[in-house]
Amino acid sequence: MKAIRPDSEITAIAESCEIAALVLQDLVDATVEGISTYDLDQIGKAKIAEYGAKSACYNYRHGSNIFPAYTCISVNEEIVHGIGRIDRIVQDGDVVSLDVCVSYNGYIGDNARTIAIGSVEPNLKNLLEDTQNALLKGIDCARAGNRVGDISNAVESFIKPKGYGIVRDFVGHGVGKTMHELPQIPNFGKKGTGSLLSPGMTLAIEPMINLGSPNIRFLEDGWTAVTADKKPSAHFEHTILVTDGDPKILTKVKN
Repeated sequence: MKAIRPDSEITAIAESCEIAALVLQDLVDATVEGISTYDLDQIGKAKIAEYGAKSACYNYRHGSNIFPAYTCISVNEEIVHGIGRIDRIVQDGDVVSLDVCVSYNGYIGDNARTIAIGSVEPNLKNLLEDTQNALLKGIDCARAGNRVGDISNAVESFIKPKGYGIVRDFVGHGVGKTMHELPQIPNFGKKGTGSLLSPGMTLAIEPMINLGSPNIRFLEDGWTAVTADKKPSAHFEHTILVTDGDPKILTKVKN
């Protein structure tokens, strides 16, 4: 199953993505040693409102669980869906994943980035660089006539030889009026499989790569996913548009 968006929806999604990208950049700029992840989330809340959007994370429901934060901020071994806490202070040597998903005029914009704070170990620098490059490899395969499996395989083929763990419990997804739509886009898979990609599809591609094992567990809050071996993780995400030519990144900050 797939959604081919009319031009009016593509324009609306692009507007939401532009806001999501601006908020993410604001959070990147605000993430410094000594700040709490709660304060970062509050900055995200204020910036989302300033741009006239709403957080798509806040009050998001999964079963009986309700997400209490406005952004997802995950530090070191936290993979995704980290909840800002007043007692979680960003420190030198940390890696911080910032995930911003907004709703604007009824449509979603979704993006994420992992950044290094101060002096980090070389293997962590490599993890971040490799995860970001894996995202770009996946995006390059988001072309009309390809299939979802081509995106998935591009990420896996780039990451697997490097010995990292590819998170299998969370995947990319379609983007539209809701945060998670079809098709699902795993970061592993076989070429030529899955949904056919067509112009007008809007997709969130998001490699989540662990320095060690791919296995995860959840914290007691029911949301925060962490690496089972407590090694750091990285997460990069863009929302893109499949076109008749090159894929278009909708969550790129305009200069």
